[in-house]
Amino acid sequence: MNYILFDGASRNALLPFTFTRPVADIRIGILTIREKWEKHLGYTTSTVTEDYLSEKFPMVELEENIMINASFLPSKELVSKITALQPNQAIFYKEEPIAFFVKEDEEVDFDSYEILQYDQDVFTVKYTWDIFSKNEQAINDDFRLLTDGRESQPIPESNNVIASESIFIEEGATLEFAILNASNGPIYIGKDAEIMEGSIIRGPFALCDHATIKMGAKIYGGTTVGPYSKVGGEVTNSVIFGYSNKGHDGYLGNSVLGEWCNLGADTNTSNLKNNYAPVRLWSYETEGFAKTGLQFCGLMMGDHSKCGINTMFNTGTVVGVNANIFGGGFPRNFIPSYSWGGSGGFTTYLTKKAFEVARVVMSRREIAFTKQEEEILEHVFEETKTWRKSYDS
Repeated sequence: MNYILFDGASRNALLPFTFTRPVADIRIGILTIREKWEKHLGYTTSTVTEDYLSEKFPMVELEENIMINASFLPSKELVSKITALQPNQAIFYKEEPIAFFVKEDEEVDFDSYEILQYDQDVFTVKYTWDIFSKNEQAINDDFRLLTDGRESQPIPESNNVIASESIFIEEGATLEFAILNASNGPIYIGKDAEIMEGSIIRGPFALCDHATIKMGAKIYGGTTVGPYSKVGGEVTNSVIFGYSNKGHDGYLGNSVLGEWCNLGADTNTSNLKNNYAPVRLWSYETEGFAKTGLQFCGLMMGDHSKCGINTMFNTGTVVGVNANIFGGGFPRNFIPSYSWGGSGGFTTYLTKKAFEVARVVMSRREIAFTKQEEEILEHVFEETKTWRKSYDS
């Protein structure tokens, strides 16, 4: 069977992260949503996404296919229902399709389908704040999935450890003179990752392949550090997709960073309002501030965005793609893509300059900034012009 992950109705509510990737390639827990489905299904998947992303993330359609809504995360029960689907059958959760069987070039009309209602609990990623607020559960689920029946590398004796049975170290990882407390949730240390001396880590925590925790870092539960990222200072309940750096002191809490982001030294995020009120967060879908229902919510930062030293982000700040933020004071709590500036005001960050930086940053990790990547980011520049209109007036 051929499995295809589609973006679904939540795609716009997951911007700015879905400006540059399908919903399936959001990281939550240890793995991306796509990686979770592929582990459960035992098959590779392809994608139905926005046209401008489809060259990088193509759809592969065969004679018979099962389409899966990528905002739903897999479980054993759900996977068993999906793999049993027959022609003209669809699985719905309330009014939303989870998965359906479709033949090549077939028009989908759910009125002609047999609808199978799924009435068990589901794990969904519908909004940007779900990525960090549900990350503890996702780490726990992925930890069981990845470590079942496997044996961890030994924990070096120089480390102080609580609940060693809930710590898993992949081959090539290095850690010395750290404090690891897995009594409240598992700690996963990926292949060739490094935890430098003096670090204090409390689970649930995921350090993905080739990522680094720098000396003396303080990491609280519900945190994921994605592949090739570097993190120092204090972090709580945050998700870093990959290839991003928060290398120095400063606080990051209840936040999500995309790929190729960099936070300057002593950058701090506020994750709690002074009046303790629930946080509202900018919604690209409604072009207004949405109720999160959360008391704690920090920074949502899209791919390739960066900030200078001592940057202060207000509670519930959304930063788009390829923004460059610097200077004193608190910048606004919605910063559109391709913005250049800070609390004193912004101008448009032209693509020529932004792409020069991207080439240098990516080449440091021996990854090419391709024409394909450039065209995606050009599209994002054009698509987000409406929110930069004031810069040119």
